[in-house]
Amino acid sequence: MAKESMKAREVKRQKVVAKYAERRKALKEAGDYDALQKLPKNASPVRLHNRCKLTGRPKGYIRQFGISRVTFREMANQGLIPGVRKASW
Repeated sequence: MAKESMKAREVKRQKVVAKYAERRKALKEAGDYDALQKLPKNASPVRLHNRCKLTGRPKGYIRQFGISRVTFREMANQGLIPGVRKASW
């Protein structure tokens, strides 16, 4: 389980990116890179990092489900993810 502060920091970054999205787009189209540099660092979408929705784990993230590989395996084995079965042949 990730620290609550790390999860909160990521949520805060998402809010800042959303807040400055229109302004960033306008400045990029205008080519005003000096003004773009003056925006907060966390306003850049590149600084966002995918995290598991349940545990906050930053690595092994599966985009299609929004969870980490560890959580995915546990949930799949318990039958909590519709349409996912363990392979056997």
